[in-house]
Amino acid sequence: MSLKINLVLAALLGGSGGAAFADAIQLKEAAVTGKILAEKADSVVVDLGFTVLVVPRTAITGITKSGPTEAAVATLPAATGQFYAATTKPATARDVSTLVKQIGEAVVQVKTAGGLGSGFFLNEDGYLITNFHVIEGETEISVEVYQQRNGQLARETYKQVKIIAINKYHDLALLHIEDKNAPQFKAVTLGSADALNVGEGVFAIGSPLGLERTVTQGIVSTKTRQMEGNLYLQTSAQINPGNSGGPLFNLAGEVVGVTNMKINFGEGLGFAIPAELVKHFLDHRDAFAYSTDNPNNPFRYLEPPSRTKQKAPDAK
Repeated sequence: MSLKINLVLAALLGGSGGAAFADAIQLKEAAVTGKILAEKADSVVVDLGFTVLVVPRTAITGITKSGPTEAAVATLPAATGQFYAATTKPATARDVSTLVKQIGEAVVQVKTAGGLGSGFFLNEDGYLITNFHVIEGETEISVEVYQQRNGQLARETYKQVKIIAINKYHDLALLHIEDKNAPQFKAVTLGSADALNVGEGVFAIGSPLGLERTVTQGIVSTKTRQMEGNLYLQTSAQINPGNSGGPLFNLAGEVVGVTNMKINFGEGLGFAIPAELVKHFLDHRDAFAYSTDNPNNPFRYLEPPSRTKQKAPDAK
């Protein structure tokens, strides 16, 4: 009976995303699986996804609690169908060389007719982030991906790239690779810029001046540098043209910012869009959708004017 009830509940909870790390309550004659909302002296309140169940203590023989580990958080998009993986508490710091080997494949080069930039995958389905200014005004976009094959990095170029959403004011763009032969891609985890400390180590991976897969390391110089009405992370990690749109990582390998500019007449003055703004953009991507059919789109795409037809001269 316990197995049957668990299977039914699993089917009902499958679409909620909450059952992946659910608590299990063993009853005298059955078992229920869900998220425990409250534990009272005489009962336990369980969220089943479609309803809330109050279970009397007298009917409970045991409770098994579970939660996502750091390793599980890194695979949330594949496990629960979420669009991207994110954490609020950074994992254990590791050395940069080890992290580059593990997450370097998730960093890509974004090419257009007017130039190039960098980007990174949010999930295995080919959705990636870059800067808006990297693809602004461009009609042909390609993405170069570097994947491990037989111990070597192999370069693959994908040309069927669609613009999904844009935010000009925060300089963010969401792209999607739509090539039919595209494999599953390695993705990154978004961290928290708020959790950073000034002086904490960070590193960037990108393609400065077209030199792909360049790694630069530095520290967080300040977390609240105000420029043109926005707050940026300032870092001493070297940022150059071509780094735009690439990830700025903490020493746990989590993306804490998207690099987007530097001070040209100074050194060690790079800037990145905080991860919190990136999450807001992604969570509200429908509002920023690159579509003429979206009434919430802050951009309007007008039909080009047609040529004025010359009137035939009046007959006399």
